[in-house]
Amino acid sequence: MKHQRILAAGAGAVGLLYALGAQAVELQAGDWTFSANGNINVHYIYSTCEDAPEAIATVGSACAADADGNDTNSSVSNGLLPAALVLGAGTEQDGYDLSVTFGFYPGISSNDGGSPNLQQGAVGGVGTNVALATTGLDVRQVFISIGTDNYGSFKLGRDFGLFGFDAIINDMTIPGVGVPGAMATGAPANTSLGSIGFGYIYTDTLGQMNYTTPAFGGATFTAGIFDPIDPLIGGQGGAANNSAPGFHGKLAWAGDLGGMGAYLSAAFISQEQISVGGVGNDYTSTGFDVYGRIELAGFKASAYYYTGSGMGTTGLFVLSDDGAGNERDSDGYLLQLTYPVGKTTFGVNYGVSNLDHANSADATAVPNLLETNSKITGGIYHALTSNLTLLFEINDVETEAHNGASNSAQSANIGAFMSF
Repeated sequence: MKHQRILAAGAGAVGLLYALGAQAVELQAGDWTFSANGNINVHYIYSTCEDAPEAIATVGSACAADADGNDTNSSVSNGLLPAALVLGAGTEQDGYDLSVTFGFYPGISSNDGGSPNLQQGAVGGVGTNVALATTGLDVRQVFISIGTDNYGSFKLGRDFGLFGFDAIINDMTIPGVGVPGAMATGAPANTSLGSIGFGYIYTDTLGQMNYTTPAFGGATFTAGIFDPIDPLIGGQGGAANNSAPGFHGKLAWAGDLGGMGAYLSAAFISQEQISVGGVGNDYTSTGFDVYGRIELAGFKASAYYYTGSGMGTTGLFVLSDDGAGNERDSDGYLLQLTYPVGKTTFGVNYGVSNLDHANSADATAVPNLLETNSKITGGIYHALTSNLTLLFEINDVETEAHNGASNSAQSANIGAFMSF
């Protein structure tokens, strides 16, 4: 049925599970098809960083000093993905394919008391990773899809964005950990970084309304609006003071290129940032990215590049301006190569993210602003069964500031990813 295709696109792609061959559980009830898929992943993560890390103004770096000053840390936690349970329902009515998707993403780390990703500090003077604590429920997807084969489809609700999506969906560390991030501290978040902030900006989940064309020669175009979000850490204004929506779009093509399987895409994003209380300048955040992948004789090679003004680094609009509405430029890239040998896939990727000062005044005010995050990851992913992957990864990570400060870290993780 056609609505099953919409369910697969919503729950499978956005749940990031198809890469490991998971098949959704389906139940027929009258004209409706109900589906469920998901995963649980658990990893032992060991990391080392500098004995005395230098102060660098950034979010998501090589390492951070732990509360007791240790330069080594270990945790048992989620990886780049939290656990997931994605529920969907679809039907065909009066020639329209209709579906709904709910995506729930609990972690295994103790992080109750707010967003499972932002909650890192103390609540009432008590840390989150203590006795009697629980894991938080991360609701990332609540959307409907309406479409026909001839006229395309609409997506309405909360879902992953378009800018940066192909970078993370194809990151080999999806079932693993990549850069540990908060997992290298005593207060793990819901997820690690993977290559977020080290090759791409996290696509994030946005309230959005999008239209996607039917496929023409393997190509589709998606365009839409999204609920604007506030800049995080420094920066002006935001959604509460912004009457205009954000805009994003994506052109994608899949097909054969000289005997090789190929996929190409380009995406853009734009959002107006309004000064709060008239303090500072209004500005517009704009970003553009391109992604390409080729497949030949088992080899998969991919490259991703992004550039932006007022986009910031690591997350959307994080450190995007100097606090006075002057945009900071940023760019980055991720290169990746994987090759399967039987049931085992070997892979390596290398990523870089750069952030510039807005102007000379910004350089004077924040001399230790992040200049470059870089990392290299090597991974081994063994499909013990069609739904269970065992994996091992190692990472070498470096964070450098404009004033010459730098921190380096190394990490290794071993774990399991089970999907259904």
